[in-house]
Amino acid sequence: MTIRTEQPADYEAVYQVVKNAFKTAGQSDGSEQDLVNALRQSSAFIPELSLVCEIHGKIVGHILFTKLQIGEHTALALAPLSVLPEYQRQGIGTSLILNGHKTAKSLGYSYSVVLGSEKYYPRTGYLPAEKFGIQPCFEVPSKNFMACKLCENAPTISGIVKYAAEFGIS
Repeated sequence: MTIRTEQPADYEAVYQVVKNAFKTAGQSDGSEQDLVNALRQSSAFIPELSLVCEIHGKIVGHILFTKLQIGEHTALALAPLSVLPEYQRQGIGTSLILNGHKTAKSLGYSYSVVLGSEKYYPRTGYLPAEKFGIQPCFEVPSKNFMACKLCENAPTISGIVKYAAEFGIS
């Protein structure tokens, strides 16, 4: 398994990975692959935080972290995380998240937020965001809106999350 920064030559393969990964997901509107394309064109995009996982030269997973605002602070949104169904439950998603966190920390980011499974994301350091004083800008069970403090000495932040416009969340 190799995790590396996504390159433009990977875009079509990543599109297919994201599309296939969310095909059977319970919480999906089927447009996650188009969201990735839109986010790549946005000011929220951070090329170093768009990562792919390759196995034997085949892209089988992708993760994207983009900029968002929490009050006056810039943080990250983890969305989406995609692994081809036949490669799920093999540690690929966890490896993508942890590699992304390491890169994000090296780039100076202190927090990441995610909307997702309360059973999956806590294993990579995510806790209910309300514990940090971080609030969603939409209605969601608090157990599914999580944040991860990427640096031990990160400043305390609080506020309502403001996603990039491409997410379509006001």
